[in-house]
Amino acid sequence: MHHISWTALLLSVTLSVSSGGNVLVFPVDGSHWVNMKVLVEELHSQGHSITVVRASVSWYIKEESPYYSAITIPTTGGVKEEFFGTLLTRLLNIRKDQKFFWSRLMLEFEVMDMFSGWHRQICEMMAMMFQDEVLMKSLTDAKFDVVLTDPAMGGGVLLARRLSLPLVLNVRWTVHGDAHYAIAPSPLSYVPYPGAELTDKMTFSQRVQNMLTYAIGLIQMQMIVAPHFTAFCNRFFGPDVDYFSLFQDADIWLMRNDFTFEFPRPTMPNVVYMSGFQCKPARPLPVDLEEFVKSSGEHGVIIMSLGTLGVHLPSDITEEIAAAFAQLPQKVIWRHKGAKPSSLGNNTLLVDWMPQNDLLGHPKTKVFVAHGGTNGVQEAIYHGVPIVGLPLMFDQPDNLSRMVVRGTAKVLDIATLDRAVFVEALRAVLYEPSYTENMQRLSRIHHDQPMKPLDRAIFWIEYVMRNGGAPHLRSQSFRMSWMAYHSIDVILTLLMALLLLVLIIFLAIKKCLSVLFKKKVKYE
Repeated sequence: MHHISWTALLLSVTLSVSSGGNVLVFPVDGSHWVNMKVLVEELHSQGHSITVVRASVSWYIKEESPYYSAITIPTTGGVKEEFFGTLLTRLLNIRKDQKFFWSRLMLEFEVMDMFSGWHRQICEMMAMMFQDEVLMKSLTDAKFDVVLTDPAMGGGVLLARRLSLPLVLNVRWTVHGDAHYAIAPSPLSYVPYPGAELTDKMTFSQRVQNMLTYAIGLIQMQMIVAPHFTAFCNRFFGPDVDYFSLFQDADIWLMRNDFTFEFPRPTMPNVVYMSGFQCKPARPLPVDLEEFVKSSGEHGVIIMSLGTLGVHLPSDITEEIAAAFAQLPQKVIWRHKGAKPSSLGNNTLLVDWMPQNDLLGHPKTKVFVAHGGTNGVQEAIYHGVPIVGLPLMFDQPDNLSRMVVRGTAKVLDIATLDRAVFVEALRAVLYEPSYTENMQRLSRIHHDQPMKPLDRAIFWIEYVMRNGGAPHLRSQSFRMSWMAYHSIDVILTLLMALLLLVLIIFLAIKKCLSVLFKKKVKYE
């Protein structure tokens, strides 16, 4: 059996006797860890003992931390960060020429295969854990109070079932896509399906588009997810356990969005909205950065960050971006790695990393050039900074489309970006007051709530620990068949009863008329 780090387990057992709770965290790597880490650190500050399960190939989840103990599971799989660079380059090249439908379709299948591979690796890692009797006994003996996990990959959901522990989800996506679709009624007539880039006010053709997007999504999930998780559940939980019911049985869903971002839609009692929970008031900038920002004078500052994927932009695009920035009087802080663009102006500062939240909260910051990741969009809303969007892939176009509808952003296709179009978009957002006014109004709505989103999230995690779960808040509607859920069986039964009643009345009237007719003939 592979060696696994046991220090975390021993420490968690020792700390579990303290006044705080004992939390087992199963995170997803990459940008998802950025927001999970916020919850981990806050739980630690409240006196809880945290144990984090991580793969040995983790990018960002460190084995050593003052906030948690780690259980490291040795794995040989995993996706390298460089893979996304290659994927992005290919996607941008295809988007430059819209005629290459076949190439785009082939890339979609490759991405599906990539996600399928991730889910297979997760199931393989979980099988290795479940078969390690010493590990599983140690996890049981640790007496955890709750499992906190991001269900975008699903390992934590399986572990919570095996350990029979209450389950809290830090969630925007499950293995099946948007989390709302897993538990809440989602009428396609006014709830836009992710990826369709629609609103809650749809024309007939848009409703057709929404329905088709939803159907394609269902088919993709059956191809990507179902084979791996179904086989796993059959092996370890028995054939009667539907893998997705394990997700739907979660006690609390801490949603990383809310209705400043989403369109109004049905929800459920165990859904808790914590959009922007990772946002904080701006802290002072480092001295050199503060001097650069102040040097912008009345023109202010533009900040640009395209996240982890943005470091892989091809040079022809970065040259256009740099040339556009050089035409503006504003100062620019651009998170950029790689070769320095030859068209870079004196007003632009390139940095490997930036304190994004602190810069967005600086009064000199006028515009945020962003790829549209959930974390970045929420920070922009929190600080009231309008956006020029350059979406790259995944959920980013959909996120930014919501900002466009609210009049807080302009969005461009980065694949075909040229300096003239980029400058025009920047000037529009800089100098047309509506963009800033709309975003600041959205920011006021976000801040106007009775308690901070992070405090709300921590309350509900502790609520589950105090009460051993929250079964009284869980709907069991997902256990019903499609016919029962929509009352098709009831409607058919009532229609048949009505039809039978009409038939009886018809036959009775016919009999009466027949008798009357015979009497009349006899009388004559």
